[in-house]
Amino acid sequence: MDLAEGHMRHAGYGGFSFRDLAAEIGIKSASVHHHFPTKATMAAAVARRYSDRFFAKVARSPDETADEVIAAYRSAFKAALDQDGTMCLFGVLGAESGGLSPEVASEILSFFRRCIADLSQRIGGPDAEARAFQVIATLEGGMMLARAYQDTTAFDHAADGLL
Repeated sequence: MDLAEGHMRHAGYGGFSFRDLAAEIGIKSASVHHHFPTKATMAAAVARRYSDRFFAKVARSPDETADEVIAAYRSAFKAALDQDGTMCLFGVLGAESGGLSPEVASEILSFFRRCIADLSQRIGGPDAEARAFQVIATLEGGMMLARAYQDTTAFDHAADGLL
């Protein structure tokens, strides 16, 4: 799953095959199929795992301010970028979601809905949902810019205006 996640974060859903993964690990592709009957099943499982890890990183803190919540999200996105220079899994897959299987597209939508709901609730105020959309769009867009520029400071420039 780690290997599949790395491939997807680098090159999207089409960036890996069971045969590629098996060769890199040194097993037969049938062994991968034993655990994940289809590529979509594997991608959905990878997405759920990524989502769980992400939300653990941005978990609620006692007495947090709206700026601290946004900073936590910014930090989680930046950590993913700093890890290996690749984008958030859901940013990559989100761009492809129209052509992906329903089970993968469902995981993508679930992640973004959960981000917006969590941010909206924790930011609070009359424009909380609009602000949550702005935060997620800025962070995902900052990751795309960092990748295009091949420079993580592009993410910082994009995200600096959030706080």
